[in-house]
Amino acid sequence: MAENDHTTAPPSLRRLAGALLETVQSRLELVGIELTEEKERWVGVAFLGLAAMLFGALALVSLTVLLIVVSWNACRLPAITGIFIVYFLLAGWCAARARAILRTAPMPFEATLAEFAKDRDALRAD
Repeated sequence: MAENDHTTAPPSLRRLAGALLETVQSRLELVGIELTEEKERWVGVAFLGLAAMLFGALALVSLTVLLIVVSWNACRLPAITGIFIVYFLLAGWCAARARAILRTAPMPFEATLAEFAKDRDALRAD
């Protein structure tokens, strides 16, 4: 009989361990979901940041060409000016959009931390 006491746990202890493992598993799944969301958000922000840099560089190149052409031939001025304005506006839009995404982003792992807080409060109440 003493051998059974060492090899098997009481049913209530097994239920508690099972519940604990289920809780840990659900929290780890939540962490995985939040990591995926963060990765997708950062990829989007990185793309917009790179697009803003590209269009900003194109705007500077266009401005340089514009200054050269102004002194060379006035007929090409409206076309180069239009291209410059389009690139400049696109760069500004991309930069503003990336900044807005970063400002409105939730705290990383916010849902996971809230669940851990609920778990902690539930354990303290018992």
